[in-house]
Amino acid sequence: MMPKVEVRIISDDDEVGRRLDNYLLTYLKKVPRELIYRIIRKGEVRVNRRRIKQGYRLQLGDAVRIPPIRTREQTPIKLKDDLRELIESSIIFEDDYLICFNKPAGLAVHGGSSLNFGLIEAVRECRENSKYELAHRIDRDTSGCLIVCKNRESLRWVQEVFKDRQVSKVYEFFSVGQWDNRHKSVHKKLMRYKTPWGERRVKVDALGKSARTDFRIIKKAAHATRMEAVLHTGRTHQIRVHSKSCGNPIVGDRKYGSKEGGCPRLCLHATRLSFVMNDLKYKFEAPLGEDLEAIWRQIDLGAQLE
Repeated sequence: MMPKVEVRIISDDDEVGRRLDNYLLTYLKKVPRELIYRIIRKGEVRVNRRRIKQGYRLQLGDAVRIPPIRTREQTPIKLKDDLRELIESSIIFEDDYLICFNKPAGLAVHGGSSLNFGLIEAVRECRENSKYELAHRIDRDTSGCLIVCKNRESLRWVQEVFKDRQVSKVYEFFSVGQWDNRHKSVHKKLMRYKTPWGERRVKVDALGKSARTDFRIIKKAAHATRMEAVLHTGRTHQIRVHSKSCGNPIVGDRKYGSKEGGCPRLCLHATRLSFVMNDLKYKFEAPLGEDLEAIWRQIDLGAQLE
């Protein structure tokens, strides 16, 4: 039997101020993300009988109309012991409000159409708590600082900090070739687009959204440069595209660099993250993993990896 239209009234203070898309992602746990965003765009989700954008902040008393959605039952998450141990061992910091992880490369932050689960679903399973939420995102192939909030209140706090750009984000990466300046501030607008085969990508485009990345050389090798990047905006793939636009794609970047390179992973790591939340000062540092350090040792010895 097809599910019926459902109308939910926002009466819980924990839901007030929450983005509509995040609310639906939590409530409709068995529905793929792509489907949720599609029904919002098509106007099938209504708030107070009106079409609404995905970034709308819910208010007390809002009536959210959720259309009937036929879903397949998801296979229960079964975490192997080594993955549980990996997740717990990657915790940098934890208090009553949030957890900061040094996320391993290759582990997606959330499940999707081709993934049964990601880090956030695994953390909920490990802790037996469905209220945990991602505060932000980093690419699956990027390692480093990632914050998970333990409740709606701390999630709102952290998201406001990110929205107001009151957060310091520093990355380390290895770029192909020699950089021509020790310090360089790149201000180039970025635009999302789809390839003819449907893959989502980002390019420098005058009609895109403003983006700024400050680069600094840490160390030079014969065929690559060890770099630091400070983000002033948080656009998708910002460091990867800005670095490529300077003529120096990131080592191991199959999307924006060489598809035939010999590097086993994207050499991009979220090193430091800091902000002030509710008068509490948070400053996190995630050391580079041995896998990245081993890659740099090869590069330093003269290996030409792309």
